[in-house]
Amino acid sequence: MQQQPMKGQESGSRGGAEVGVVKRKAERDDPAFPSPPPSPPSPLPIFLFPSELVFYSDQRSSHRRVLTLYNPYTFTIRFKMLCTAPSLYSVAEAEGSVRAKSCVDLVVRHQDVSPRHWGRRDRFRLEVSGGGKGANREVWAELRGGEATAQNQPTSPPRLLPPSLASLPYFTLPQKVRRLSQFAVSVVMGVVCVAFLMLPLHSEPNNLVPSYAHVTVTQKLVCAYTLGLLTMVFLR
Repeated sequence: MQQQPMKGQESGSRGGAEVGVVKRKAERDDPAFPSPPPSPPSPLPIFLFPSELVFYSDQRSSHRRVLTLYNPYTFTIRFKMLCTAPSLYSVAEAEGSVRAKSCVDLVVRHQDVSPRHWGRRDRFRLEVSGGGKGANREVWAELRGGEATAQNQPTSPPRLLPPSLASLPYFTLPQKVRRLSQFAVSVVMGVVCVAFLMLPLHSEPNNLVPSYAHVTVTQKLVCAYTLGLLTMVFLR
């Protein structure tokens, strides 16, 4: 024989559930119970090279450094460069945008290389946003006395290779093989220029050469100029 719930118990449970629903709804509508903040977007990887700027007081060419910002994404990114010592540096195009699949060079110049700033380290911060995401990247800058040596020369930015090619060994051709290949290319170009110079002009009737093989005066002038350059290469 099945037991039926009592009417008083059933109405009490329903009343408690309704009170709980009304209470949660009141908490949502009450400003004292704010909704939880949305989760922050994932950071956007920044491709900026080099990772450090080194200036030398006695080497004027080092007073100007270049930061390269790459945009490998399919959308445009915006950037803004900040510095802890803006009076000591000037940045050409410190704020702007980079189109998709392209890059931009940020030229940083040191304004004061006096001995009182030797050994000073400052910090640049690049803020980047795009595609609904954002991130920032810090780059340290240091002023050193004297000139750069072979040991402390700044390295060039690494090449962005696909993972399938990054693990392959890198082979270089011997210098003799490179010279032979360059000589072969020069010979082929010289033969092509001579052949073009031997072809008749459009205004010259010739039954031995079809009409589509006739050339213009401009083409002959270009071939003659190229042949002269190749002759200088051969005689050097």
